[in-house]
Amino acid sequence: MRNASLRKLTVGTVAAGLLLTGCGTTAEGGSASGGGTQEGPVTGLRVLVPNSPGSGYDTTARALAQVAEEEELAERIEVFNLEGAGGTVGLQRLVNETGNADMLMQMGLGVVGAQYSNQSEATLEQTTPIARLIEEAEAIVVPADSPFQTIDDLVAAWKADPGNTPVGGASNPGGPDHLTPMLLAQEVGVTPTSVNYVAYDGGGELLAGILGGDVAFAATGIGEVTEPAASGDVRILAVTSEEPVEGVDAPTLTESGVDLTFTNWRGIVAAPDITPEEAQRHIDLITQVHDSEAWQQELEDQGWTDSFVTGDEFGSFLDEESQRVQGVLSELGLT
Repeated sequence: MRNASLRKLTVGTVAAGLLLTGCGTTAEGGSASGGGTQEGPVTGLRVLVPNSPGSGYDTTARALAQVAEEEELAERIEVFNLEGAGGTVGLQRLVNETGNADMLMQMGLGVVGAQYSNQSEATLEQTTPIARLIEEAEAIVVPADSPFQTIDDLVAAWKADPGNTPVGGASNPGGPDHLTPMLLAQEVGVTPTSVNYVAYDGGGELLAGILGGDVAFAATGIGEVTEPAASGDVRILAVTSEEPVEGVDAPTLTESGVDLTFTNWRGIVAAPDITPEEAQRHIDLITQVHDSEAWQQELEDQGWTDSFVTGDEFGSFLDEESQRVQGVLSELGLT
């Protein structure tokens, strides 16, 4: 890996999917980014979520759409799910929508890694970068009835028998939920190639796997398990941020004696070959959402860290992340 430390890594985060329209249906006759000056709320906008309902991507996209509508910046945004292959089924769909300025895709670090692990023909390099939105800590989580009460308990069992201590995540290889246990394994003395990693297609499926006892523990975005933890269904053993997460009763890994911090991120890309003016209209819309008090409240409620950048700056970040993920996978012996 080029200029990043494995012990302190900040990478920031196939079938037709289930169509959900939690924020309304597509407006008839409107255009999110058509020619001419946009007057009044944006209409006709669709946001593709490339994994399952209940996932971090899904939560972020629906929160973004809800704020845009509440602030009267947009009307009847359609948010829909298209699952598969760590997000690359959705990525292929977006790439196939070349020139369609009415479609955006919610994405993040997981899709960056899935390009490589799934040898995807469609790549993020083909898309139009719009904005990076948030960063989020990962959580190390176990079922409520797990015998592991602390990260030390988990690590002891994991080191003794990694093959029979399966870890789940809502990422394909190269995504945040995969990189987190792999880097944790390296740090605590478990050979990364011996880790029994079970990939789920989204946070909803992962939570079912945790609650069903299909995995001994999981790594996932903190926002996906705060409610199950609060209700007593799961227990968070540690978080991967530098500082404790407000409202979460769990230490950081570093506080637990494990020298590892890690941050996931999420952003928005558009279809290939839209015009600069169309891209700018998307950037303007997302910027207005970002600057609203409602979005700042959403960040606080979800435990997300603001990491807003747009356009070319976000595009450069995506290029750097692609190189970084390739390097991590290679250095861990996973490619």
